[in-house]
Amino acid sequence: MRKKKIIIILLIVFTLIMTACGNDNENTSSAGKDVSKEDILNESGFPIVKEPIDLTFFTGKSGTNGDKFEETLVWSEYAKQSGINVNFELVPFESLTEKRNLALAGGDYPDGFYSARVSSADLAKYGKQGVFIPLDDLIDQYAPNFKKILEENPDVKKGLTMPDGHIYSFPSFYDPSFLPMLIGTPLWVKEEWIEKLDMEEPTTPEEFYQYLKAVKETDLNGNGEKDEIPFSATGTGALLDQLKGAWGLGNRGLGHKHIDIDPETNELRFFRLDDKYKELLEYVNMLYTEDLIDPEVFTQDSTQLYAKGADNRLGATIVPNPSTLMNDDNFIGLGALKGPHGDQLYTHLKVPMVHVGAFVITDKNPYPEATVRWIDHFFGEEGATFYFMGKEGETYEKLEDGTLEYTKDITDNPDGLTHDQALAKNFTWLGGSYPGYVKADWFNGSETLPNSLAAGEKASPYVIEELWNSFNFTDEENRYLQSEGADLQTYMDEMEAKFITGEESFDGWDKYVEQVKKMGLDNYMEVQNEAYKRYMAE
Repeated sequence: MRKKKIIIILLIVFTLIMTACGNDNENTSSAGKDVSKEDILNESGFPIVKEPIDLTFFTGKSGTNGDKFEETLVWSEYAKQSGINVNFELVPFESLTEKRNLALAGGDYPDGFYSARVSSADLAKYGKQGVFIPLDDLIDQYAPNFKKILEENPDVKKGLTMPDGHIYSFPSFYDPSFLPMLIGTPLWVKEEWIEKLDMEEPTTPEEFYQYLKAVKETDLNGNGEKDEIPFSATGTGALLDQLKGAWGLGNRGLGHKHIDIDPETNELRFFRLDDKYKELLEYVNMLYTEDLIDPEVFTQDSTQLYAKGADNRLGATIVPNPSTLMNDDNFIGLGALKGPHGDQLYTHLKVPMVHVGAFVITDKNPYPEATVRWIDHFFGEEGATFYFMGKEGETYEKLEDGTLEYTKDITDNPDGLTHDQALAKNFTWLGGSYPGYVKADWFNGSETLPNSLAAGEKASPYVIEELWNSFNFTDEENRYLQSEGADLQTYMDEMEAKFITGEESFDGWDKYVEQVKKMGLDNYMEVQNEAYKRYMAE
């Protein structure tokens, strides 16, 4: 009897010990402190948490970034300031989509995804499944900076809201008034060569053609060889995007490569079968067949393109900025060309919300409130300035006119580091895709150089009036777009390349149009129209 009583007492003691252990685990922060999740948050100011916590983020990385985000100035300082230590699990952008999909499909994902380029389709899919948590209430309570952006920019809220009515991500957002940033990659022409040719800056497609023709026929770099390349890029898509405004097409910006609004009917239009788009393709075909476009345009990568520019061989190109990429300050950006029917629109504008899924929080994150406060800091002036410029007196100085300028440790590094290498020691925004707020007041990239600002001013009078963010689609709509819809787009891309190179004659245009219709154009437009209705109803 006594033995049985001892056993019972031991069982009770064991149970109490296990319960206590369980409670300890439940009330311990990831840094090992005995603090409950409910009590750890400071609702304003810094630090964000009362005791340090650890979080892990799946993180996209460009080739220009360093290999240890935690050691950069911005993240080491922010960890001290916020009390949140982040382990950034770096994944190169080249393999980002594959590894992100594997992690999500296998359930092996961390507390959040940072700079991970999560698509709208995945936001809708994994939000519905509960893998990504809804942020609506958290933004309302803990993200005053981002909440203000949503209130001042209704289109951002439209672009972030998934078909189920929830927001699951923080985006990479460009100030809509920061025009050079929205342009991103102007159509550059070499001003020095224009002057040598005694020509005026091109203002129409015809004048642009005449300039390219003169470049081909003249030894403008003075090396005794006719090795000048009138126009070069990585593909012809960017040229089509730059020129289509001269034919009145693409009047809702680069977020929509196939549709815009028909100005005559005010209804959604599939412009890539429009007669004016055919004229645009014929124009680019003329440039290609007359050897005014680099024959390697479809095969070269950006490194090869930049090398040609650095070798003083390019008459025109489409890149972020020739000054920084090709060490050539002689290029100027063109404005909106006036087309053959009198159209003059500058339509080459990225959506302000360039990456809808730049940051998401998963259901494995034990501290979503603190995480929202952590990311919201970078959507306000103080946090954004710190993210892009660092610490005043150490990485940047404030000039008399109020503008910010990197210190010589970055612009003229004493250890011989390049500008980007010096930046990578301190920051992780190089390569893009980061969640945050980009504004000219605190961003000091190539888009703020004088030639980029001048290109923006030139384009400004002709900028489209309404710039749409990308639409968000339901699961069923996404399944269609990723199957039959993708087949339709692939076929069109292939055929357009053939029309441009002359492999396909424009005599077959009508047959091509009929084939696109047979492949389900009506279904494609039905999906777009439904998404458009939801977008406009927000």
